[in-house]
Amino acid sequence: MRVLSIAFNTFRENLREKLLYNLLIFALLMIGSSVLLTRLTVGEWDRLIIDLGLSSMNLFGILIAIFVGISLVSKEIDKKTIFTIISKPVPRYEFLLGKYLGLVVTLLINTAVMAAGLFVVMAYLKAPFTPMLLKALGFIFLEFLVITAVALVFSTFTSTTLSAIFTLAVYVVGHLSTDLKLFGDKMGDAGKAILNAIYYVLPNLERFNLKGHVIHHIDVPATDLVLTTAYGLTYAAFLLLLASIIFQRRDFQ
Repeated sequence: MRVLSIAFNTFRENLREKLLYNLLIFALLMIGSSVLLTRLTVGEWDRLIIDLGLSSMNLFGILIAIFVGISLVSKEIDKKTIFTIISKPVPRYEFLLGKYLGLVVTLLINTAVMAAGLFVVMAYLKAPFTPMLLKALGFIFLEFLVITAVALVFSTFTSTTLSAIFTLAVYVVGHLSTDLKLFGDKMGDAGKAILNAIYYVLPNLERFNLKGHVIHHIDVPATDLVLTTAYGLTYAAFLLLLASIIFQRRDFQ
């Protein structure tokens, strides 16, 4: 009950964030701009709509997850309200979990709004709809869950600026981890060990990218969908556990 109460309050606070609406409106404009771009494209315009739509949703959703996620804890510290919170009989892990769930609900609603915008554009231009599109949207949201957890971990022990930088770095490297591993196989032992460590420690975010499958009408086996979903949820759960441990041991002065 306490977790849900914190989540609801966090959700209400997120609704007051101007950055949230600015990014959401910009994402919808990017999706809507595909209508104009199709007039300038010769052939395969439906692929352009899906490509631009999914890319816009992923980019702006990630920005919301990062810049709102890193403020979940740092905002309480800056306003000194953290002392009131930790003085109450509320375990710190419940506080973090409530904050996380509040942002997750915010991201879910934003994802639904952006998806609705994409569906409207596709219906207007009579672009073909495939079930794979829904799977791609689900995996985009799953990536949001992981990145939000990453942002939350960094926000428990470092500044807002460094949290944003570190989380963005994890996002970029997470989409390049497979390429880095292949590059490491061609290097010496030290370089290979470092890049292999990055590959296995950081989240492989490219596993959540089904954009190519949607565009080229390539189905994904049910087993891969289940394994990837389990991978994302497990990784997010581990990060939440790590954030709780760090936050529990942090001494606020």
